[in-house]
Amino acid sequence: MLGLAACGDNLNGELLAGGEITVFDRGQFALTHPIPGITEAQLDRHNLGRGPFTFKWTPPQLGPLFNHEACVSCHSNNGRGESQIGPDVFGSQALIRISQDVGEPAVPGGQIPVPGFGLQLQDHATFGVPEVRVELTWIDVEELFGDGERIAMREPRIAVMQPNGDPLPQGIHMSYRQAPPLIGLGLLEAIPDAAIEALADPDDVDGDGVSGRVNIAWDEQSQTSRLGRFGHKASVPRLIEQTASAFVNDMGLTNKIFRDPDPNAPLQDVNDKQLDDSAFHIATLGVPAAAERTDEAERGRTRFDDFGCASCHTPSHLTGTDHEVFQLHGQRIFPYTDLLLHDVGDRLTDTREDFLASGLEWRTPPLWGVGLAQIINPLTTFLHDGRARTLAEAIMWHGGEAASAKQAFQAASKAERDALIAFLETL
Repeated sequence: MLGLAACGDNLNGELLAGGEITVFDRGQFALTHPIPGITEAQLDRHNLGRGPFTFKWTPPQLGPLFNHEACVSCHSNNGRGESQIGPDVFGSQALIRISQDVGEPAVPGGQIPVPGFGLQLQDHATFGVPEVRVELTWIDVEELFGDGERIAMREPRIAVMQPNGDPLPQGIHMSYRQAPPLIGLGLLEAIPDAAIEALADPDDVDGDGVSGRVNIAWDEQSQTSRLGRFGHKASVPRLIEQTASAFVNDMGLTNKIFRDPDPNAPLQDVNDKQLDDSAFHIATLGVPAAAERTDEAERGRTRFDDFGCASCHTPSHLTGTDHEVFQLHGQRIFPYTDLLLHDVGDRLTDTREDFLASGLEWRTPPLWGVGLAQIINPLTTFLHDGRARTLAEAIMWHGGEAASAKQAFQAASKAERDALIAFLETL
């Protein structure tokens, strides 16, 4: 097991991204290690939970409609998915959430399903035809930095058709999303609600132009509304529900939280222990240490603050003491997120609301491990829909509350831009 002792005493502070349970590995498998210091019984459970996660499900459990047949197919080595979707991709690594404006929400405060399609489109089927056929094309965009250097960018265009070639009904909101990385989710779950709420400033009382706010989402298991923290729009309160919803929505696997609506159906596809152990497996995935910084990267850390990036990408949190995994308690962690919703501009909107989140709003994604993303998988990309092929592109797509930070980066000299990227690559 790779733990604190593996790297001596020369790392401290922000480099210990996962606190005292940081993992020291920055190779291709850096995101696959359990947190250091877990007991033998916990390690057994962690390993058991990997089974349902890596298993390639088949009928009769799989489907009948699905996006992929295994969790790891979208989260290779627990990293980000690729921006792949369409008829030539068996099991897309991206998905499309949908909703409409008229009708009854699926859960209190939630979105309204589209009749015949629900809240997520499945582009594969175990027999017959899938719900839809999806084609993805990229539109080239170019921007200029203040010194005249050009940066090539791209944005996605999604064409969705029913199997007979007909378009979907009018009035549907669609959100194209790429699978996020899985590290540190247990630590994020262990941050107290009050700590996240304390960072919110929905009316921008301090006048800094940043007005993050919490999402309040439905917890299906407890049948209550709670603070959301998982998913691209912070629309899921707890990790077990995030795991259960991925099983049912992405693979058609019913479970104790999302059951088959037919009361005469046989046993759930994923049994209770499999679901609990899978959630435990994800909760106990370790966070890799940040790389030691060069002088350039150290200067980039300063620019991170100067440009205003830290206004949303809050560097540090202290976990609480309520999580079932006691090793996650009281850890000073450095995920670089406030877990709040922010308006990041018209160019990134999907027009689709998600509980309290508007189409313009997205949860601030954690940045820990971002420097390893293309080491884990060279084909992976950035932002919620994978449009950014580089970290510089990702910054240049920001707008709304992040417009001033983007403009500061855009106006900076090449040396200062490179310094910021060098810092991000250490994470």
